[in-house]
Amino acid sequence: MAPFISIVIPNYNGGATIAPCLRAALASRYDPFEIVVVDDGSMDDSVSVIERFPCRLVSFDKRLGAAAARNAGARHARGDILFFTDADCLIEPDALAVAARTLAAAGPDTIVGGTYTPIPHDADFYSLFQSIFIHYSETKKAGNPDYVAAHAMVVDAEAFRDSGGFSEDFLPIIEDVNYSHRMRRAGFRLIMDSEIQVQHVFNFSLYRSLRNAVRKSMYWTMYSVANGDLFEDSGTASVEMKVNVAVFAMCVFLLVAFAFTENQLALLPMAVAILANILVSRKLIAAFYRISGGGFASVATLYYMAIYPLAVGAGIIGGMVYFIARGPVFGDVR
Repeated sequence: MAPFISIVIPNYNGGATIAPCLRAALASRYDPFEIVVVDDGSMDDSVSVIERFPCRLVSFDKRLGAAAARNAGARHARGDILFFTDADCLIEPDALAVAARTLAAAGPDTIVGGTYTPIPHDADFYSLFQSIFIHYSETKKAGNPDYVAAHAMVVDAEAFRDSGGFSEDFLPIIEDVNYSHRMRRAGFRLIMDSEIQVQHVFNFSLYRSLRNAVRKSMYWTMYSVANGDLFEDSGTASVEMKVNVAVFAMCVFLLVAFAFTENQLALLPMAVAILANILVSRKLIAAFYRISGGGFASVATLYYMAIYPLAVGAGIIGGMVYFIARGPVFGDVR
């Protein structure tokens, strides 16, 4: 008999996306499963939308954060397996079946990860860039990822409850990274199955893309400094991205030096650094090309190397400043 799967979805002001999220989950080609939605004190019409669907609804009176919502969903779940996802993610029809099969083969002391589809729900440039970037970054080390993201995390329900779940006194994001690291230290194995996919609804503009990069980089830096793994090749905080930001900073410095000295020799190391950056990120650039063609790949590479690192770098500086000023106290950062 197939294991019973509980899909656990935290929701905060997700009125614009929770309906397609639930419709996609209900269309899963798997049996048996249930859907548990935890509303995290939403102030929009989320609850009234959720109530129209055949799912279990748990509601908070006030916002407690995604980690608390996920934990509450796990407590109310009846399944043998927990499939965590987000209110702006659309589960692919075969994802549950693949998740059950992969976890059964790997064993209950394994956390299985999925990822975004390369093509997002809203395939504008910035959303497409983000979805390809995340898909590539999360799947490049499938056998030994640094973390499993909660937009598609599959875990044995009993093992999750025994572990204490996600840390609730934590940063407002990357609680899944922290959980993955804790569980790996406890002897669990992390694996990534790229066939477990969810389609993300980004609705990104240039501003939203850069704001997201600043915010995530800031919190990731704070966590990584405290965790002592700032230079790890960790998903979207990849070696490629870290080299990309370093090259961008170096190029800015060399351009300033050239402006003041007019010495053209200052431009030579810049050209070498850019070529080295392209070499390091060649597989990501190839993913841009393979998924959306040469025109998109050219513009996406330019955005990735000339604009995106400015936002990531600002987030890194902000995270460093906050960490130095406040130390590794995560619970008050919201």
